[in-house]
Amino acid sequence: MLLIQNFSETFIEAGCDEVGRGCLAGPVVAAAVIVDKNFKQNLVNDSKTLNFQTRQNLDSYIRENAVDFAIAELPPEFIDQHNILNASLHAMHLALDQLKTRPELILVDGNKFHPYNYIPHHCIIKGDSKYLSIAAASILAKNYRDNLMIRLHDEFPDYGWNTNFGYCTKTHQKALKKFGPNIHHRKSFRLDYDVEI
Repeated sequence: MLLIQNFSETFIEAGCDEVGRGCLAGPVVAAAVIVDKNFKQNLVNDSKTLNFQTRQNLDSYIRENAVDFAIAELPPEFIDQHNILNASLHAMHLALDQLKTRPELILVDGNKFHPYNYIPHHCIIKGDSKYLSIAAASILAKNYRDNLMIRLHDEFPDYGWNTNFGYCTKTHQKALKKFGPNIHHRKSFRLDYDVEI
């Protein structure tokens, strides 16, 4: 299914999405992307439906062809202090802050958003599978975070972050039981799931 280009034909739209809400470790990452009618890429879709290599290739296309884009991250300490929902929404705001082109409408994947700079917004359930700007934001955010977790894996190789990217897997849980959490774990999250060892 081809995604719809714009929510409105009138306004400059910024699509926003985040990744990493359900992870036990690592930051939450958000991206904001503005595209126009010249942005034509049939492979752009919800990042969760794309394989790693396709996402990496699309990342370059988005960066080169979007009107504007920005990425922001917030660390586990912020998540622990403000909770993951507020951290996710604040990360979106930080991404929007970095845009050089001021949007006139914000499209948000999901059903929650805090108003931003008096700009109208629409929350769209599964928006990353409906609108190109949100799908592009989901790809940039996921690629950025996955690549970050791969780099952190070099520092903390026991947790399997090069393949689980901080999510709760058996490998991750076994490492938590054996080594305990490290500086990149979210202390406010449940980290003591039972696994068969």
